[in-house]
Amino acid sequence: MKRLLIVDDEQIVREGLKAILLKNFPEIQIEDAKNGTIALNKAVIFMPDLVLMDIKMPGMSGLETIQKMSEINPNIKFIMITAYAEFDYAKSAIKLGVKDYLLKPSKASEVVRAVGKVMSQIDEEKKSKEKNIHQQTVLQKALTIVETDVVTQLLFDHVHEIHLDELVGLLDTPMTSEKFVMSILLPHDSKSLYTEIKQKVRKKGNAWVGTLYGRQIPIIVFRKQDYSFRFQAITLARDILSISGGKAGWFIGIGNVCHSLETIRQSYQESLIATKDSSLPVKYRFYSDISITDTIIDGHYSKKLENQMFDQIRNGQWEDILKEVTSLIEFYDKKGANIIEAQQRVLELLWVASRVLNEIGVELDSPLYFVQINDFRQLRMETNHFLNQMRQSFIDYQNQVEDDTIRQIRQYIIENSHKQISLDGIAQKFKLSPIYISKLYKEQLGVNYISFLTECRLEHARKLMLNPEKSLKEVTFDIGYQDPNYFSKVFRKMYGVSPTEYRKSLLGAKT
Repeated sequence: MKRLLIVDDEQIVREGLKAILLKNFPEIQIEDAKNGTIALNKAVIFMPDLVLMDIKMPGMSGLETIQKMSEINPNIKFIMITAYAEFDYAKSAIKLGVKDYLLKPSKASEVVRAVGKVMSQIDEEKKSKEKNIHQQTVLQKALTIVETDVVTQLLFDHVHEIHLDELVGLLDTPMTSEKFVMSILLPHDSKSLYTEIKQKVRKKGNAWVGTLYGRQIPIIVFRKQDYSFRFQAITLARDILSISGGKAGWFIGIGNVCHSLETIRQSYQESLIATKDSSLPVKYRFYSDISITDTIIDGHYSKKLENQMFDQIRNGQWEDILKEVTSLIEFYDKKGANIIEAQQRVLELLWVASRVLNEIGVELDSPLYFVQINDFRQLRMETNHFLNQMRQSFIDYQNQVEDDTIRQIRQYIIENSHKQISLDGIAQKFKLSPIYISKLYKEQLGVNYISFLTECRLEHARKLMLNPEKSLKEVTFDIGYQDPNYFSKVFRKMYGVSPTEYRKSLLGAKT
């Protein structure tokens, strides 16, 4: 119900206006005041949407009252009703944002027309406000999807140049020149705490949270200039670990700082390697604190060999993996190394392999040698057994994907591109890892997932723009975007012209 306040020092005027308005607007709640002071008090308690204000009143004038009332509530609308037609009054009223100016005595029809017009404006503003609130809510949900997709693409794929700058801009994160990755390792029964972890990280306002991969959550953190890297990382790690309540199985690995998003994958791989020993009393570890001697091993540095395995596992290069691990064992054998030392080193590489398999959706327990390793021949045999098990698990996972699954995913994206879909959502629908879907998409269709989704949306936009009755803002929402500026930037980068320019040429060609 709308609220209207009549302010006039003449009771007969107040009663007359009230009778006219109740007859024509029975749904309006009306109160009155005989002077500015009373009107100001009622403005606080009654909170009117519209005020009919006399100019000349004892004490505080109508113009003064409007000025003070607007300070209390800038959304109040005003209509002046006065016997004075001087230009100066009208000019002052206009400056104060008065919506209409009626002279006494006014006809009932004039009062009804003026009030009806302002009430319509109030209705439109209310609808617009509600729509904006709804759009902001939808936008926040969309940004959550954007955030997890950007993290996935940065760490496991490559975001197309058309999108990265705009996506980063949409997320509105205070980015800095230095960034690093933290990988959270959860126990199997704590996956339901993902939302709580995300909220905890978001309070810091300087990180992007990826989706949950197996038991792992990757976080891209932007280093604050006011804090050291280690202080910021330790503080965030402790905040996250506070959610665990001391429960076993939680661990956080922290990668080194890098200086570009293009090299962020290195920090991610380092963060995963840092979680290799989750039995440590302190439940977080920096990659830089891992004491591995950078001795050249068969032409490869130790750390380089670990990092190399990430891509080999993801690409299913099992022959290369077997060759690398076998070469490492032979190196230790020829070196005359202690068998326990060699076993531990090989086990660490197998651990990397199992962690990467877990990341793409292949659930494996951490590898452990269940027999006493007495010599290098036995170490080779047991290690080959582990690698063959991993290889078979990888193949079995691939076989779950029928030949036409990627085509089904492609069709699903085409049909739902106007909705807020994400890699994570598609992965849940098709019961596959989002990383694996991204990999399959590129291999089988030769295009990045985000690029294909964008192409679908923009193609839909071009069809909608044929309708001159549909605004570009409506087109933006209809194709699944929530920000017209973002839509315009992506459209221009894809087609070389703005949506407005494209529509003009399109409609001009049809006439």
